[in-house]
Amino acid sequence: MLKFAGIVINQDANELDRIFTYRIKEDHRNKIKVGHRVKVPFGRGNRLIDGFVLYLYEGVKELEDTYVEIKSIENLYSDVELFTNKDVKLMEFMRKKYLCSYVDALRQFLPKGIIGGMKKKTVEVLFVSKSLEGKYDKEPYISIFNKVKSLEDGVTRAELNKNYGMSLSSINTLIKHGFISADSKIIQRYNHKEFQYYGKKNLNTEQKNIVENILNSYNHTFLIHGVTGSGKTEVYMNLVEDNIQRGKASIVLVPEIALTPQMIERFKGRFGKEVAVFHSKLSDGERFDEWFRVKEGKVKLAVGARSAVFLPFKDLGLIIIDEEHENSYKSDSNPKYHARDIAEYRSKLEGCKVVLGTATPSIETYYRTEIGEIELLKMENRADGALMPNIHVVDMREELKNNNRSIFSTLLYNEIKTTLNKKEQIILFLNRRGFSTFVSCRKCGYVFKCDDCDISMTYHFSGNYLSCHYCGKKMRVSNICPVCHSNYVKYFGVGTEKVETEVRRHFPEARVLRMDLDTTRKKDSYEIIYNTFKKGEADILIGTQMVSKGLDFPNVSLVGVLAADLSLNLPDYRASERTYQLVTQVSGRAGRGKTIGNVIVQTYLPENYSIKAAQNYSYSSFYNQELTIRKDMSYPPFGKILSINLSSKNEDLLIKCIQNIGINLKNKFLYHDKIEILGPCPCMISKIKESYRWQIIIKGQIADELAKEIKDFLYESIKDYYKDIRLSIDINPNSLI
Repeated sequence: MLKFAGIVINQDANELDRIFTYRIKEDHRNKIKVGHRVKVPFGRGNRLIDGFVLYLYEGVKELEDTYVEIKSIENLYSDVELFTNKDVKLMEFMRKKYLCSYVDALRQFLPKGIIGGMKKKTVEVLFVSKSLEGKYDKEPYISIFNKVKSLEDGVTRAELNKNYGMSLSSINTLIKHGFISADSKIIQRYNHKEFQYYGKKNLNTEQKNIVENILNSYNHTFLIHGVTGSGKTEVYMNLVEDNIQRGKASIVLVPEIALTPQMIERFKGRFGKEVAVFHSKLSDGERFDEWFRVKEGKVKLAVGARSAVFLPFKDLGLIIIDEEHENSYKSDSNPKYHARDIAEYRSKLEGCKVVLGTATPSIETYYRTEIGEIELLKMENRADGALMPNIHVVDMREELKNNNRSIFSTLLYNEIKTTLNKKEQIILFLNRRGFSTFVSCRKCGYVFKCDDCDISMTYHFSGNYLSCHYCGKKMRVSNICPVCHSNYVKYFGVGTEKVETEVRRHFPEARVLRMDLDTTRKKDSYEIIYNTFKKGEADILIGTQMVSKGLDFPNVSLVGVLAADLSLNLPDYRASERTYQLVTQVSGRAGRGKTIGNVIVQTYLPENYSIKAAQNYSYSSFYNQELTIRKDMSYPPFGKILSINLSSKNEDLLIKCIQNIGINLKNKFLYHDKIEILGPCPCMISKIKESYRWQIIIKGQIADELAKEIKDFLYESIKDYYKDIRLSIDINPNSLI
């Protein structure tokens, strides 16, 4: 008989990050399960607060001895089990690996809105109760009666009134006298759009071998290293189909919401409407409904972004992570998990297979294939025999010598004209949005910065305003310098909005689209832009990294990378890797149809090894050079990086606190010769949203136990400053900026 429950309190305070034991009342003992949400008395005042059941105990000697002192669970919310015993094991894994709290891990498993009381959406629908008789068997009652009878898959009063012009008064009369009845019906808020059938294709030899290898292998984790356009998606669909036939479920993850419309189009086109969709652009209600569709076993396939890896499939057989190298699979907020780690741990718990796919594997993943942790499968040719595009690297220093100060090199300008004349499409890639990167005074050097963040504001021509791309603050542009009051204010640098302006000026006949954060804020923006370009209703697509991967447009024959150095010059150990990945991925958008593609990469550093490797399609040469650097510097995969970030609106208190922490850290871990403690120092962006930011970096051989010890030490060090100082800990962060 269950007597006790281990409860996690739905509070964020670090001191509450543990399991609290509660007694189970007798009338709850046959009902309560792991995953239930409960109300429990807490604290000296026994205030009722939310908790979640993680563990159940039949009887523990230590608890029996103090039986009277243990408080009881007050109430169960419902009989819905929000998570399972396996999910609890995953939470424990996340807490250990990512140094997060129980409640931070637990919230990843909850449907959006459940804590706020969201429920399934219902609507009142009408159906026929009895035959018309007497004075009601004439118009308009007959028409209403017959229409309701013909529409019984569900019709509402409002629909009868709006769509068929039927009187609400007459409808209500029939309901009042029992000829028509009203009942509630659950309706789904997810996308009901149906897609054209996406026919099954004949697999080529490489594709067949990989599908058979994955299905028959005893291994559980695979890396498909396939060149762009090699047909990885068709491999995914065949694996999913096999799982569905065996009654197993699949999750397909994509890194960008921009890729979701294409994946939904293909997977719903192949497998029908019973495909769950899960990403951040859905409303809370839509996410709630999709979560319950999975929970109730109504779908066998989900396509979505990072968070879809937590969906509650009971019979999971396959997790696919497309473009596995993408940093968007790593969360920047607590818990700072990586979807790849979660997928692999679910594989251990549930026996499912994990398939990673990319043309540009992350260094860490490829290294794991070399040491035997992941099975490597290669696709070295494009599907249907298409050729890889020709990549031309343009040295922009030579363009300057020739007095070309345009954002287009001579070669790119001429190729754009030629491609437009051939009625083929073009993608122009620049990984920076906005019109210009900063605005400054040429007389005194003043740079217009955000008052709340230590970063220059970006000028947006459309709307004529400056915007901070960190906190979102906006301000009107002034042509007068606020410091020296001169009118020598100038706009420097180039963003995607500026590129769009220049394209329209140089090629006025071209139909132009732009895909970046500014043009895709609305819910369906990605899908609209994607479909417009796919249908050939635009000639040139300008975009940030949203356009650099995964998208398949057969008529694109030219890709221009306007500034390959933007990612290369970031102060980050992954800068070269990201540059190689971006150039290779965006190049892969060209020549996917019958025409051989051309790619023009503009750079001031053509001799850089990542640029050269991308030009020659040589992942191995890039990997070998990068791995040597990583090993020398104890960077991943040879060591871990632990980023400690403290922030506060009180700069003096922050500096004093982190300097003391730095001294004490170095003293406490003095004899750990396999780690290096760097800092403290201000973050590169030293102020965001009015908060000052300092950091300490620890790198080297950081075992989970040592990381936990460091975390406990840090929280103990700032326990007197909880109200004033915020602590963030990240293992192998996406960026140190």
